[in-house]
Amino acid sequence: MSDSGAHLPGADDWWRTGIVYQVYPRSFADGDGDGVGDLPGIIAHLDHLAGDGPDALGVDAVWLSPIYPSPGLDLGYDVSDYTGIDPMFGTADDLDRLVGEAHRRGLKVILDLVLNHSSDLHPWFVASRSSRDGPYADWYIWRDPPGRTADGAPLVPNNWVSYFGGPAWTWDEGRGQWYMHTFLPQQPDLNWRSPAVRAACLDVIRTWLDRGVDGLRFDVFNAFFKHADLLSNPLLPDGPTAYARQVHRYDKNQPEMAELLAEIRAIVDERPGRMTVGELFEGPAELSAAYAAPRHLVFDWALVETPWDAAAFARSIAVRETAFGPDRWPTVVLSNHDRSRHASRFEGTRRTDERARVAAVLELTLRGTPFLYYGEEIALRDVEVPEDEIVDPPARRPDLRATWWNRDQARAPLPWGPGPNGDFTTGRRTWMRMSPDFASRNVASQAADPSSTLSLYRRLIRLRRAVPALSGGSQETIDLGVGDVIAWRRTDPDGTAALVVLGFADEGREVVLPGPPGGGSWTTALSTHVPAWAPDGHGRLALRPCEAMVLVDGRIAATLGDDGAPA
Repeated sequence: MSDSGAHLPGADDWWRTGIVYQVYPRSFADGDGDGVGDLPGIIAHLDHLAGDGPDALGVDAVWLSPIYPSPGLDLGYDVSDYTGIDPMFGTADDLDRLVGEAHRRGLKVILDLVLNHSSDLHPWFVASRSSRDGPYADWYIWRDPPGRTADGAPLVPNNWVSYFGGPAWTWDEGRGQWYMHTFLPQQPDLNWRSPAVRAACLDVIRTWLDRGVDGLRFDVFNAFFKHADLLSNPLLPDGPTAYARQVHRYDKNQPEMAELLAEIRAIVDERPGRMTVGELFEGPAELSAAYAAPRHLVFDWALVETPWDAAAFARSIAVRETAFGPDRWPTVVLSNHDRSRHASRFEGTRRTDERARVAAVLELTLRGTPFLYYGEEIALRDVEVPEDEIVDPPARRPDLRATWWNRDQARAPLPWGPGPNGDFTTGRRTWMRMSPDFASRNVASQAADPSSTLSLYRRLIRLRRAVPALSGGSQETIDLGVGDVIAWRRTDPDGTAALVVLGFADEGREVVLPGPPGGGSWTTALSTHVPAWAPDGHGRLALRPCEAMVLVDGRIAATLGDDGAPA
């Protein structure tokens, strides 16, 4: 089935033209005053995301990081009940209310499913470790030791290591066997080769679809299967961690994944308008593209790993376009809950907010489905967390501090206003510290400032919605002959076109634009600077320092008002 870049989306293809906004529930908004974000807090702020009001960001879907019961050793990614709601976040009724209120605003809801591993407190694992012969005995990856040391200690089954450091195997004295875990020892990996596990996890998927959610995000999906013989991975001579010093040939990306994905996709496709997105657990854009399919997206990390440099972004964009080609639809991601926020990654000695605005234009005009991370609409930065306040489990381990980036830094509470605790909570304190500049960098302050990053996001999203070429059109790189400027043209099947020009330099640049493919001249529809400038009659355009612009051809320009919305 083709997923061509020239495809005309229908009503069920919202996943393709729409914008997804990731909410980290602990940090979005607190509804009960305990300092921790929750479902009622999200409901109270849905109008920030979608709806008919002028203050709506205008996104199409909200993705919630895990909200299931969990001991919290990996902040929700260690699940003890796949179909329940953690009381920290609210109740099942709260989730139903959130889905209903979101749908009333035209907003889709995506849930995060963590099916590679569970918590060691999940009833499945509790039963599995209790008996080698019980009905749950093979639900996790158990192995006898291949031998013992001279002093009688059991040898590990192979050389696999945990992503969080140390061996990927933990000895269970009760069963007298090792169990495998890609992450923490308290996160044992499920055995997807067991028919019972497969059936149970597919039932989890059906349960949430039947509850009315519109999409599912699969955590580290390409690690579901391990080689049946548990062969040791080849070693690499260099790498910052033990995990990076292995070629992960046998503990992920196994051929059985293709059949499972087809089965999952068939279940999802029974319900029109539903979609999935998979988190690729490391790997190049080519691997992401290989796993992608219509209505089923796969994250790639090319842009997340690109520094602030025009040539570097040009290369990353070319790699993605080549990998996905015209027949697969990519995602566009700059930040998430595991990575440094891009406003911090791109921070320079000056013009940091300008860089964040250029990044917004890049993210919302490249071919693909954008996934925004909460707070990026106000250019929220990483928050420095003192050692005695660290929550992220690997970051607390002395042996990993030299190589592990503390993920807490990208998970700080969202400042809604300049009041106490950034108006995030009515309680005395937040679950982790706020950004130190919350009094000036918050949603309320930026909403009142037409030159703010938030105002730019709103204008940019309205423009994207008004110009089909920006959301569903094909993409062609345009070489303007200036090293620190990159550009691309998006073209709709009807021939209308938009031109995106991004300046990365801290100084101004002049470029000469090619004319629109249908003739005539370009009209400036949006600039990251106020007021917006236009090219002269010869196509010359003067870019200000760190400026991005979106220009449209005459046919599109005639349909737009001064604010970029349909006239």
